[in-house]
Amino acid sequence: MNLAAVLVTGLFAGGVSCAAVQGGLLTGLITRQRAATAEPAAPARRAAGGKNNQAAAVAERQNWRAQLGDDLAPVGGFLAGKLVSHTLLGALLGALGSVVELSVGLRTWLQIGAGLLIIVFGLAQLGVPGFRGIVVEPPVSWMKIVRTRARSQAALAPALLGFATVLIPCGVTLSVEALALASGSALSGAATMAVFVLGTGPLFAILGYAARKAATVWKGRLAVVTGLVVLAMGLYTLNGGLELAGSPLAASRIAQSFGGSDAPADTTAVSETGGQQTVVITARSGSYSPENVQARSGVPTTLVVKSENAQGCVRSFVIRDEQKILPVRGETRIDLGVLQPGRLDYACGMGMYTGVITIV
Repeated sequence: MNLAAVLVTGLFAGGVSCAAVQGGLLTGLITRQRAATAEPAAPARRAAGGKNNQAAAVAERQNWRAQLGDDLAPVGGFLAGKLVSHTLLGALLGALGSVVELSVGLRTWLQIGAGLLIIVFGLAQLGVPGFRGIVVEPPVSWMKIVRTRARSQAALAPALLGFATVLIPCGVTLSVEALALASGSALSGAATMAVFVLGTGPLFAILGYAARKAATVWKGRLAVVTGLVVLAMGLYTLNGGLELAGSPLAASRIAQSFGGSDAPADTTAVSETGGQQTVVITARSGSYSPENVQARSGVPTTLVVKSENAQGCVRSFVIRDEQKILPVRGETRIDLGVLQPGRLDYACGMGMYTGVITIV
């Protein structure tokens, strides 16, 4: 297992993808915490007078390190909770990988469930009636443990949220989970997920710190913005699952029903020798090409997927409800048998990147 590649994936693709969903939940939680502590303090500051305000400003400059710690405590708790849950999940997946592999169908339904869960969190963040009461907060009894330590109290709820993010994975996370499962080792699986989470850390730290600073300025507006982002990513995740399931409710199929069509069929990616047909598809980070390949029916066919620095979800290649984990570079050969007229769809493991083989 190339942990360096996993770290880079987390640092770039994972950070951006996960921040859109989980970062939105984090900033919303921090906004509520910050607003709750700032509002009672505002009248006291106004009543203190100019001299007291000046003295408070001097004291604040002197205690900037303590203030920085207070600002970073929530995101630190979030990342710690996320690291613990994902490392445990990686160990479990690695152990399961040595015994059994989850079917594509099961993982498709898990993705649909994750998408629905993300949508629920987004609606709750936006304060939609019926969803307002859904928040990630620690039980009141837990707060007795840390009520004398403001920094710990500020970090506890984000830590629980971070731990719970294992239930709402982003697209790239699911791809890394597939790698952990394929490792066939509890230790390798745990290391894979832990390194990935560490890679996403810098962007989450920036988001959390910015939310902490902006909460008293933007107040409710930040929660609305992040709620909209979470809702959009929930719909995106759900659509990926619907694409994998071949549902007529998937965006691509809805577009086709309103007059849309597949990309023009490409015949240059197909060769035939000795009664055998070879279809070549190239997998790159973020795409498969050609998007539509035209092949001939009634001929034994081999699909060759060429990986050219493939990263992220494209490495999880799904065709005919079977998954192949592609290398970063190299070729993967798949026997398709004798093709019948029609279409053969394929996609990445998250349904984000798709393609079709048109058989004539």
